[in-house]
Amino acid sequence: MSESLTMAKALNRGLRRALQADPKVLLAGEDIGKLGGVFRITEGLQAEFGENRVIDSPLAESGIIGTAVGLCMRGYRPVLEIQFDGFVFPGFAQIVTQVAKMNMRTGGQTPMPMVIRIPFGGGIGAVEHHSESPEAYFAHTPGLKVVSCSNPNDAYWMIQQAIQSDDPVVFLEPKRRYHVKDAVNFSAKPAPMHQAAITRYGTDATLICYGPMVKSCMDAAAVAADEGTSLEVVDLRTISPVDWVTVISSVRRTKRAIVVHEAPLTLGLGAELAAKLNEELFYVMESPVLRVAGYDMPYPPARVEGEYLPSVDRILDAVDRSLAY
Repeated sequence: MSESLTMAKALNRGLRRALQADPKVLLAGEDIGKLGGVFRITEGLQAEFGENRVIDSPLAESGIIGTAVGLCMRGYRPVLEIQFDGFVFPGFAQIVTQVAKMNMRTGGQTPMPMVIRIPFGGGIGAVEHHSESPEAYFAHTPGLKVVSCSNPNDAYWMIQQAIQSDDPVVFLEPKRRYHVKDAVNFSAKPAPMHQAAITRYGTDATLICYGPMVKSCMDAAAVAADEGTSLEVVDLRTISPVDWVTVISSVRRTKRAIVVHEAPLTLGLGAELAAKLNEELFYVMESPVLRVAGYDMPYPPARVEGEYLPSVDRILDAVDRSLAY
């Protein structure tokens, strides 16, 4: 059984199913109850499950995450909404010093089955602190899992898989794709959460991307096809751990790779991908791994964000440079 849903509605359905399946699942965050969240992801859930399971928290990210650490210790599975990406930093210390380390600190006696939902990325014309891409901070922190959905079907299934995980999961949601519709298959067996997906097969080069950039890369691949270039698109889906088997297999076949992400270029995920591919496929690749990313600067004002975000043209320019080697 399938239905066409926006990513926002798919996330709502996935959260509802998780709440129904396990009484230990709780939601908490700023304005997620009566309002249903800024993006209405949790709309209707407090009315259905009550104020003790869908909790309107104070405006205090450190308190939200710290309280959730205690809930995990008592056997609950808290799902936290950080209202915007830039708001996560007041709670950053709790995430990297407590959430990420508690399981190892206690010799496996205290797992942290916590999900931290973060709407991330730009493209919505927002003000400062509302368009960040903080994934590298979390991917660099051992003890955390970091994933990002790019379509409604993955959103529906991956949020449930994250909630079922005994590891803490930073769940990145591309906010400018919240209202993109696609089919959600409620009966099919979902792919493993930490497995990448080849969303388009090609032969000339591989575009490696995740979250909001998957659609941009698919659009670029369609334009390239009209010009006679066959591009493969790999949706990472999981940022930590990376599914190296899928990534390396794809690049081994196409012999070229371009990594695309919204986050700033320097020390972004593209750098790690380039280093690993260089280690594994140095004598196979026909050009260096290229990166298309945000610039090394604070996120710009909304009126010029289109110049900052990786575009189809910038992606295709990188493809041309790769093919020119």
